[in-house]
Amino acid sequence: MANSSGATLAVEDLRTHFHTRAGVLKAVDGVSFSVGKGRILGLVGESGSGKSVTGFSIIGLVDPPGRIAGGRILFNGEDLAQASEARLRNLRGNRIAMIFQDPMMTLNPVLRIDTQMIEALQAHQKMDRTTALARARDALGQVGIPSPDERLKSYPHQFSGGMRQRVAIAIALLNRPDVIIADEPTTALDVTIQAQILFEAQKLCREVGTALIWITHDLSVVAGLADEICVMYAGRVVEQGLVGDVLDAPLHPYTHGLIGSVPSRNRRGQPLTQIPGMAPSPLSLPSGCSFRTRCPRADAACEVPPPMTEFRPGRHARCVHPHLEAVAA
Repeated sequence: MANSSGATLAVEDLRTHFHTRAGVLKAVDGVSFSVGKGRILGLVGESGSGKSVTGFSIIGLVDPPGRIAGGRILFNGEDLAQASEARLRNLRGNRIAMIFQDPMMTLNPVLRIDTQMIEALQAHQKMDRTTALARARDALGQVGIPSPDERLKSYPHQFSGGMRQRVAIAIALLNRPDVIIADEPTTALDVTIQAQILFEAQKLCREVGTALIWITHDLSVVAGLADEICVMYAGRVVEQGLVGDVLDAPLHPYTHGLIGSVPSRNRRGQPLTQIPGMAPSPLSLPSGCSFRTRCPRADAACEVPPPMTEFRPGRHARCVHPHLEAVAA
């Protein structure tokens, strides 16, 4: 559960709904978590689980017909859910940064990279052009872009997709924000560059004290990067805890299925473990536990919505039939 005491960012019972002609789509439905200074939280789940909408809600980028229907987003004690657009603009890119899955959501196609990076610095800090240019050059080097002086004079279309993503990551790191929300930013990168980005992200958190929320479906990335993990399903957090505890001994059947479907955990020659069925539409969720129609442990008790329960110190799950035997072993 979210513990806002001393947290840089605490999300409490966040609900983000989209009002459509077909009904109310509850993309985020009662999500709570917190992340402290210098800590990394992995937000994990399959497509459509509400991970990205949670990130957009925190930074105030949910467009109509979506809106935050309830809950609090506490950034150093300030509730961003109630903040004005002017206040959010002041925080975005400065104290809170977001790295998008598509780098062109960050980059302007008609401006040179140096212009964009210098503007990102001077918009929030009193800094001369020479100092800003030096900071921009260092940031490009941090994310593994060769010949940064040359690359600063280039336009986005002169970069490959992976290089554009690295520039977008560099821009997010520029102002050394208090919170970075990273929405699957390394998906398009090769494993060598991905490892370098993950190393730089960890280094930034440890040295500067930045709190990082890393949104991904890749459990292997979270295993090597995060301190804590939240597993999302159908708009809700179904399990959370320290990353090693959750991945070694998952409580929730959904987490258990996710980990079982990772190829590296399979015995040679055995078929992959599969979670039967498909994730339900947020417009027509089953009553009670959203996962019960796909869960091998489901029974009549699962027809009542399960609360988030602490089964072990620091280990929470939204389930009435958790895998406690795995934790005990």
